[in-house]
Amino acid sequence: MNLFLLLTMFSIQSAESWTPVKLQEALKRGITNTQETEIQQWFGGDERLKRGSDPKVDDLKVAWAIRVPEGTKTVSVKSEDASNFVDMPGVQRPKPFDIELRKIGTQGLYAGTSTLNEGESFRWRYVVDMKPVGNPRDIECYTMPPESKSDPSVSAGSLEAQPQLESKVFGGTRHDWWVYTPSGFDASKESNLVIFQDGQWSHNYVPVYFDHLIAKGELPQTVVVFVTPGTFPDGKSDRSREYDTLNDSYTRFLLEELLRIVQAKFKITENPMKRCVAGLSSGGICAFTVAWQRPDKFGLVLSWIGSFANIASGDSSREGGHNYPALIRKSPKRSIRVFLQDGGNDLDNAHGNWPLSNLAMAKALEFSKYEFRSVWGQGFHSDKQGRATLADSLRWLFSP
Repeated sequence: MNLFLLLTMFSIQSAESWTPVKLQEALKRGITNTQETEIQQWFGGDERLKRGSDPKVDDLKVAWAIRVPEGTKTVSVKSEDASNFVDMPGVQRPKPFDIELRKIGTQGLYAGTSTLNEGESFRWRYVVDMKPVGNPRDIECYTMPPESKSDPSVSAGSLEAQPQLESKVFGGTRHDWWVYTPSGFDASKESNLVIFQDGQWSHNYVPVYFDHLIAKGELPQTVVVFVTPGTFPDGKSDRSREYDTLNDSYTRFLLEELLRIVQAKFKITENPMKRCVAGLSSGGICAFTVAWQRPDKFGLVLSWIGSFANIASGDSSREGGHNYPALIRKSPKRSIRVFLQDGGNDLDNAHGNWPLSNLAMAKALEFSKYEFRSVWGQGFHSDKQGRATLADSLRWLFSP
């Protein structure tokens, strides 16, 4: 191995060893020239630092850094106005955030650390000599549960990519999908079922939760399916048509096309209260639609930042998911259990206001005496609070 490669590997290893806590301790002692170089690499290098690096987040510990011209007098991180925040039950409004960064070395590098409160979320910018830098960015912090992290003492299940599925229901769209089975899977035993929409994201982080929960006996043997929205041959996504509309097309896609294959391979329970549909954003309303239409097949719904808004407005301009609260109140009660999550900083646009829509869903479910649970926070349109609460939400959904 040549010297250059060896030094490069050492440099990368050193950069990766930094954490917000380590930076906080180093700032107290004083930063060496070597540490300054490592910190620059940790934050992504000089070009990112000139624009103001994204913060490094480790649960509630956060580190910030930016490179500024020589002669700069003050550098800070400040939150933006939170006037668009929607008050959520039991959630405090975001408080103003303002920390001053310290100069490191002689090349205009400034850095600092902070410890946020659980679930603290706000829009922020670097401020250099009282002038905001770049576009506002979001931060949202939670203590991640142990079930979100791999553990050598917990055997990992199997996640297998499946042959691409071409849908007849959705006119030739192609769907990628994966199937998770837990360690020690017994094909002769009946399994619970969970289907995650937007599987292109969820298949990367959800399986470890099932590893833990099944190993601890908190969930029974479960087959987890992750499926992407369809794409057309030209690469165009069919996500909104599939997820946001209130017709039965996506439900038929699951039952007639996807589950036909799954049930040919695995012994899946027919008990709807042991079969869950899950998703975030448009995938969240999609999950509710499936259970709403076929409670005899799917009795459990997990929705994060659900898009219960007028996205699929149709020819009438009022055919979208904002109708669900009224439908829940006016329709015969279904045998479904629903978990909702959203944050007061979620979207507000021409389709609707996401926090208000989710609150309306919760009130309608409560009025109609559905079994439901909600988790509210300060967060944005992200999966962060959902991931922080996933283990508990699964425990509740599959409880007797």
